[in-house]
Amino acid sequence: MRALRRRRTVAATAVGLAAVLGLSACSSGKESAGSSDNAPKKSGSLSITYLQKQGDQQYFIDEAAGAQAKAKELGVKLKVVNLGNDANKTVSEVQSAVAQKSDGLVIVVPDPAVGPQVVQAAHAANVPLLTSDDQICSTGPDPAKCAKTDLVPRIGFSGTQMGGEVGKRAAAEFKKAGWKAADTRTISAWKQDVTVCGDRVKAAKQTFAAGTGAAVQNIDVATDNTPTGAQDKIAATVTAHSDVKHWVIWGCNDENVQGGVTAMENAGNGAKDVIGVGLGAYLACKDWGSTAPSGMKAALFINGRDVGALAVQTMVDKLRGGKAFQQEAFAPTKMVDASDWKTSGVTCS
Repeated sequence: MRALRRRRTVAATAVGLAAVLGLSACSSGKESAGSSDNAPKKSGSLSITYLQKQGDQQYFIDEAAGAQAKAKELGVKLKVVNLGNDANKTVSEVQSAVAQKSDGLVIVVPDPAVGPQVVQAAHAANVPLLTSDDQICSTGPDPAKCAKTDLVPRIGFSGTQMGGEVGKRAAAEFKKAGWKAADTRTISAWKQDVTVCGDRVKAAKQTFAAGTGAAVQNIDVATDNTPTGAQDKIAATVTAHSDVKHWVIWGCNDENVQGGVTAMENAGNGAKDVIGVGLGAYLACKDWGSTAPSGMKAALFINGRDVGALAVQTMVDKLRGGKAFQQEAFAPTKMVDASDWKTSGVTCS
């Protein structure tokens, strides 16, 4: 309950601040929410702060490692901060980084509602700001309702491309299994206030439908993007649909799919009746390390190291060369399964 009150406080503050920032954006005609075009070029030593949500998750561990390796290569000082899931800590750590004279900020927010506060703190100090992975908006708490020019430039993956790959593989697995649409359901599981998650899930649905040509009913499941959270929610969904014989599961990340596969197993749905296609591969690979059959049939490998390295390189290019941020820059992805994950560079968490 206390966490809910904190979240409401953060959201309310962000909405109030958004009104002020929105007026400022309209009057100033600024080109991009995170560009800080007036920031001077830096010729000496550089310090960058990389602030991450869920810093103990394998993907973000890899992202930090990639960022640190690139910073070392470029001769840049890098500080990595684990924000956990604390939206209030996000704001205070951004303010701290600014106070410590960080030359550039890269951030993955736990809650997009703090976007306006993060942008204000960075812009007030004329410090360039990039997001990685998730989007934030300078003028409101919801990036999905944000004008493109008010979105902070982002380094990460294309949600549409990733979701499309997941849906394509799920469709192939569905056709290979020979299931009927009437006794099959798809589950889309994601944290529904995270814009990039919505992009992934929407694309997975569309590509699956196009790839199968079958009218399989979909069930949307709202989760907190954790394995246990997804497991609990999907378990309830399975109980409410006990007549369904076969299940296809995708979501925003490996956590959602892993939680769903576990829920299915606990409900007595064996691997032959479950098709899970993960997104990340860092949890999916655990199932493939066992000889037991698994409902986790494949996963899209997204390498956090690539994102971390690209974010640092992009920030350094801005600070040293004045190179403008792209609105979005994407790292590559690859579909993997039990047959090839070990040779693809996947790190199991």
